Amino acid sequence: MATEAFQASGEEPGPQPPRPTGLLDVLSVAAVVLDTAGRIVFWTPQAEELFGYTAQEALGEYAVRLLIHPEHLQAVLTLFAEVLETGRSWAGTFPVRHKDGSSRLMEFRNMRLLDDRGDVYALGIAADHALLQRVETDLALCERLINQSPIGLALMDPELRYLLVNPALERIDGVPAEEHIGRHLRDTPALYDVDTLESALRQVLTTGTPLLDQYHVGRSPADPDHDHAWSLSFYRLEDPGGRILGAATSVVDVTERHRAAIEADRARRRLALIADASARVGTTLEVEHTARELAEIVAPELADVVAVDVLDAALACRPRRRPDNGPELFRALAIKAAEPTVALRAADPPGDLAAYEGDRLVTLCVHTGRPVLVRNVGDEDLPRIARDAEATTLLARAGVHSYLAVPLIAHGEVLGALDLKRTRNPIPFDEDDVVLATELASRAAVAIDNARWFQSVRNTALTLQRSLLPDHPPHHTGLELASRYQPAQATSEVGGDWYDVIPLVDDKTALVVGDVMGNGIDAAATMGRLRTATCAYADLDLAPGAVLQHLDKITCDLEHYIVTCLYAVYDPRTRQCRIANAGHMPPALARPGGSPALLDLPPGVPLGVGGTSFETTTADLGPGDLLVLYTDGLVETRHHPIDDRLDVLLSFLDAPHRPLEEICDLLLYGLRHPEDHDDVALLVARAQ
Repeated sequence: MATEAFQASGEEPGPQPPRPTGLLDVLSVAAVVLDTAGRIVFWTPQAEELFGYTAQEALGEYAVRLLIHPEHLQAVLTLFAEVLETGRSWAGTFPVRHKDGSSRLMEFRNMRLLDDRGDVYALGIAADHALLQRVETDLALCERLINQSPIGLALMDPELRYLLVNPALERIDGVPAEEHIGRHLRDTPALYDVDTLESALRQVLTTGTPLLDQYHVGRSPADPDHDHAWSLSFYRLEDPGGRILGAATSVVDVTERHRAAIEADRARRRLALIADASARVGTTLEVEHTARELAEIVAPELADVVAVDVLDAALACRPRRRPDNGPELFRALAIKAAEPTVALRAADPPGDLAAYEGDRLVTLCVHTGRPVLVRNVGDEDLPRIARDAEATTLLARAGVHSYLAVPLIAHGEVLGALDLKRTRNPIPFDEDDVVLATELASRAAVAIDNARWFQSVRNTALTLQRSLLPDHPPHHTGLELASRYQPAQATSEVGGDWYDVIPLVDDKTALVVGDVMGNGIDAAATMGRLRTATCAYADLDLAPGAVLQHLDKITCDLEHYIVTCLYAVYDPRTRQCRIANAGHMPPALARPGGSPALLDLPPGVPLGVGGTSFETTTADLGPGDLLVLYTDGLVETRHHPIDDRLDVLLSFLDAPHRPLEEICDLLLYGLRHPEDHDDVALLVARAQ
């Protein structure tokens, strides 16, 4: 269509004017040649652009008349004659008259020319003084910026050969400029992967789109022992005409910013770890579980291999002797590794006791009550970390290169140590890690301290309670018996549930189940007193209601205690069971061939209320009949109605012919849950 338009207008399409491609084009340098008479014999297109006269207007004219103001005429003639006579060049600034009448300052360089016939001419090269000055200023500024810039700069040609490298880049990469210039990118050390660098530069050369702030961390020949961070940017270079000259790379050392970001990230992770530990460590009052929680928090965030060891004396709540340089007996509570490693085989299995000599670092840690840090573990350090020679070999195989032991201290008492090792993480422990580990150990130590004292008190109460309960019921005339006592699984203390089987005169047997409302040693002691009183009153062969009447008076004298109790007396001669209830759960009766049911008894009030009587109810027990007495911990939960739970209890008694031990186990495992907060006393009797 364009060709047709030219043909229609009678014009032929001509060549397009070339675009400026170099510095001379940018400056528009003009050339003018004069003969010895001063007439213009050569006039370039740039001269027309600079002075305003066309070639037709200028050629053959005297230059001084065309271009020089009258006041400068004599000076110009003198300079012209001197150049022609001496052959010396002259350069300087001179005002010239433009065709439009204005005066313009030009930068000149004049010299004498000889042709092949010996004729003499004068050549004048001129450029606009203001434009030249601006270009010179720009070049000087660019040179200053490049040479004095703290940013590393490199210029490359389109083949990725270095054209320029500034001093800042020399300092950054540690390679002198002369080792760059003229060499290909692949022939010089690169700050990072040369394939990635070349790919980025070629992409920029092809698309013209800069790639900015390409982040990289690595090491350079200038500092091969430390990591540095750089921000790299890539640009395409073009001349004013759009010709691609090459590519530029800028390199900014952002190591300080990188380190600050890493430190800020570490601080955030430390705070998150401490917050996580506050929520996850000490969720139970079990020493072993608390130690496992601590180990799982610390690995792998702080260490690759973690062990929690407690002094055996502290775990047993025994007073420790004064620390000296002697050995210590540790009980391993938890071991955790971030990944499978032979270092686990060098650790003591949880639950095991191990004696560590006084020269071991973990022993030093608990003796001094201070952290022990070995930043870089050497061969001479491993024997002081490991338990024995075999463990030393295993730790060496695992690649343990940094070690930290932190004491577990609660209320001023050293309980044990948190033992940390690094194998895969290449960074050694530092003082910040010591502070973090100490904080975690301190929080965990308080939880371990609470757990060990709770377990001590609980074990004492449980021992007391079990000592107060009867042994396995002996054989009683006309009855087959089985019993169980199970402490609470998730409560903080032992309860006051009990059962008893008391032989009476005339082959009769008293069956007792009770529950002291409360927890701990006091509840267990109160249960023991009531059990003793029950045995004493049972020997008097009183009616069940009368026995409860006396127990009620005793309970009223005890402060702050309410007790429920079920007292039954079975007479094998009459096959009758007389029962009285003091606010207790009703017993269950299962007969062969019948449906299990709860005995319908007057509920009565708990012991300790005072001022009331207790009724005695009689129930017949035939051969094979099963009577089940229990405390409320067997059936009560926080999530189910009591009637539903009693129905479940009866459903387990559908086969009263089962062995009694099996029935006890069935009831406990079928009705109890690991998180139940009450203990259970269970007594099962079958008439023969």
